[in-house]
Amino acid sequence: MKQMKPVLVFSHTTCDPPGYIGELLDRYGYPYQIYCLAEQHQVPSQLDDWAGFIFMGGPGNVNTPEAWMAEEIALINRAHASDLPMLGICLGAQLLSKAFGGSVWEAEELEVGWHSIKMLPQPFQHPWLEDMDSEFLAFHWHAHEFSPPPRAISIASSDCTSCQGFIHGRHLALQFHLEMTPEIIDELLVRFASDIETPNLCVQQVRQIKDNIENKCENAYAVADVLLGRWLKTLSS
Repeated sequence: MKQMKPVLVFSHTTCDPPGYIGELLDRYGYPYQIYCLAEQHQVPSQLDDWAGFIFMGGPGNVNTPEAWMAEEIALINRAHASDLPMLGICLGAQLLSKAFGGSVWEAEELEVGWHSIKMLPQPFQHPWLEDMDSEFLAFHWHAHEFSPPPRAISIASSDCTSCQGFIHGRHLALQFHLEMTPEIIDELLVRFASDIETPNLCVQQVRQIKDNIENKCENAYAVADVLLGRWLKTLSS
């Protein structure tokens, strides 16, 4: 049996495992490597070594990219030309939008905490979206928004963000998080505490974020099993 190439997971802050996405990769039997840009500061250039790419979240502005971020955008364009599947989460989704010709801008308000995602009606049902709930709760922590790039399918919105994700060929971009664990969220609450000093409709207080957090994460994982699980199957197609 031919051994499958690994998935390369780009981490933009710490080198911790990618939350529930790591569990999904293990469950489906896909090997993966975490590439920590916070330590290595240089983006790999080879495409042939990988089954696909996952770009995680983190701080940063794709409109004023650091050198490593510009290299990521160049890599995304090359991977797209080679039809290599890609998944972008939060900052990763913004990178995909920017690379594919969409717009990314600073939002009027941050969106932080557990907010409802509303799936958008589609003229035809994409196979990745079949039988999904029309609304579900997901975790958010972002200061930028993006538009769906040309020829992409916008798939979701929230009350605070008009475009929460898109599908573009074999690529999936999600502004929201389905992979967060309670431990990762606790770390974010410490590291980026200044983001939530002034709560509003789009920025929740700590007690709101931590209320029933285990159950909220489990419900998000159930959505991930469907949506991310379907994307993962493109890695071997």
